[in-house]
Amino acid sequence: MSSSAASKLTTELPFPATLIERLAAIRQIVADEGHALIATSKSLSPQAVTAAEMTANCQGNVVVTGVGKAGLVGQKLVATLASTGSPAHFLHPTEAIHGDLGRVRDNDVVWALSNSGRSEEVVQIASHLRCHSAGLIAITASDDNPLAAAADVVVAIGKHDEACVHGLAPTTSTTVMMAVGDAIAMLASRLRKFTPQDFAKFHPGGALGKKLANVHQIMRPLAQCRIADQQTTIRQAMVSQTKTGRRTGAIMLVDDNKNLCGIFTDSDLARLLESRDESALDRPIADRMTASPTTVDSDMLLQDAIAMMSKRRISELPVVDADGKPVGLVDITDVIGLADGYREEDFAKPMAVPFSPKKQTPT
Repeated sequence: MSSSAASKLTTELPFPATLIERLAAIRQIVADEGHALIATSKSLSPQAVTAAEMTANCQGNVVVTGVGKAGLVGQKLVATLASTGSPAHFLHPTEAIHGDLGRVRDNDVVWALSNSGRSEEVVQIASHLRCHSAGLIAITASDDNPLAAAADVVVAIGKHDEACVHGLAPTTSTTVMMAVGDAIAMLASRLRKFTPQDFAKFHPGGALGKKLANVHQIMRPLAQCRIADQQTTIRQAMVSQTKTGRRTGAIMLVDDNKNLCGIFTDSDLARLLESRDESALDRPIADRMTASPTTVDSDMLLQDAIAMMSKRRISELPVVDADGKPVGLVDITDVIGLADGYREEDFAKPMAVPFSPKKQTPT
C-alpha cells in the first residue's frame, strides 16, 4: 500500500453534504484516473509493442486469465480482442488448475493480468501457461513480482493510487489495466490489417452493424421504389407511382434504355406548387427533375453513403448497377438514426425558395 493510500485510511475525509461537494467528488475521481492514464501512456516501454506483435502473430487463440477485478477486466479485453480480429477466450485460473489448462494449446498466446503480480491463483498456473503456449504476456504493475518473473513479456503499467476514498477498492488500477489492454489489442488489430469490412462481420446487429453493412443490406429494393419514364408528366407520375408499405420521398426517372437519368423529389413538387405554375404538372417530369443525380453502388459501405448524403444535403440516394440502371434507393428516414453527429435537418432540402434545378455531379 502506498503512503498516500495509507494516509486515506487514517484521515477522516469531510462528508460531501451538498450537491456541489458530491459533484466535485465525482469529478475528482474521474480526474485522478485520467491523470493515471496520462502518466501510464508516457511510461509504457517497448514491451507493450512486443506484446501487440505476439498477439497479432498468434496462430491460435489469445487466452486471457486473471482473478478478481483483474479477471473482470480480462473478460472485457477478451471481447475487445475477439471483435477486432484476434480470436480470444477467458480462462479462469481456479478452473485452470482443475482441468481447464487443457484449453491452452501450443499455438495460443496467453495474457495474464494481475496488478500486484502476486495473485496466488494466477502465479500458480503461470509456469504451466508459459510451457503449454506460444508465449506468456504479463500485464502487471511492475516487472518485479512472481508473475513477471514467469512471463516471456512483461507490460508494466505502473503503480497508481486508487481513486477509492480509502485507497483500497480497485479503481485507478483497473482503469489503467483496461486501457493498456485495449491499446495492445488495437495495435494488434492494425498489424493484422483488420478492416472496417472485417469489423462488420463480427457486428451484424444494432446500429453499429447497420452502419458497417453494405448499401444493399439496407436500401429499399426496386419493388418498393417509385420509378417513371422521364417523358411521363408530373401528374401521371405522382398518381401512378403510389406504393404500398414504406413510402419514398422521390421518383427515380429513367430514359429509353432504362438507365437512371434523373430524380424528382417531394421537395421538387413543393417548390413547383409554391411557384403556382400548375400547368407544369402536365408537362414531362424531365423538365423539373434533377438530372444526373448523385448515385452509389450497392457494395458501398452504408456509413460512407450516409456521409455522402449529409455532405450533399440530400434525402434520397439512388442505387445503380454497373450499367447505370436503378436497383434500389437509400432513404434518409431509414438511416437517420445511424448518422452519428448529424441532424435530420442537415439532410433536408430547402423548400421555401424559387425553383432552381440542382445539377449534381454524377458518380
